[in-house]
Amino acid sequence: MEGEPEVVVLRLGHRPGRDERMTTHVGLTARALGADRLLLEDAASGRKETVTDITDRFGGPFDVEVTDEPLGVLRSWEGTVVHLTMYGLPVQDVEDDIRAAHREDPLLVVVGAEKVPFEVYDRADFNVGVTNQPHSEIAGLAVFLDRLFEGRELDREWTDADKRVIPQEEGKRVVDPNDDAE
Repeated sequence: MEGEPEVVVLRLGHRPGRDERMTTHVGLTARALGADRLLLEDAASGRKETVTDITDRFGGPFDVEVTDEPLGVLRSWEGTVVHLTMYGLPVQDVEDDIRAAHREDPLLVVVGAEKVPFEVYDRADFNVGVTNQPHSEIAGLAVFLDRLFEGRELDREWTDADKRVIPQEEGKRVVDPNDDAE
């Protein structure tokens, strides 16, 4: 969010042919709910185009990068590391501590695609569970970001958009943001 240290989502792991939609949706969720940047493994590099296309059409700022060393990113991160896992401490028990850490430092949020190496648990400052039940990593990321930003991300202003959605009770309305008529 603007004026705060950066929030970066690291998608750790990607099984080609199996995780295409999931990895794309991790990126779209990160973008829509307040993260500044997404880091993808080489195996997921095709997802970069999709998330970048959405950012171009519906606004940013939001960056997508590909890394051939995702664990290297984790090892060298200078800031707070949050690992989202069903085995972690309940988000509601640690969210205040995470927000306090984020006021001072950039935040790396690790979202795994498959079983992650123990090193991730060990390196994380916070292993966080959004419930301790199996569910989608996309849902976990969405709940986590909403709690981190305390709902402020829902009022975010988007810049450099080709399209803008006009909220309405029924139907769809998408306009050119440069048109004065709504």
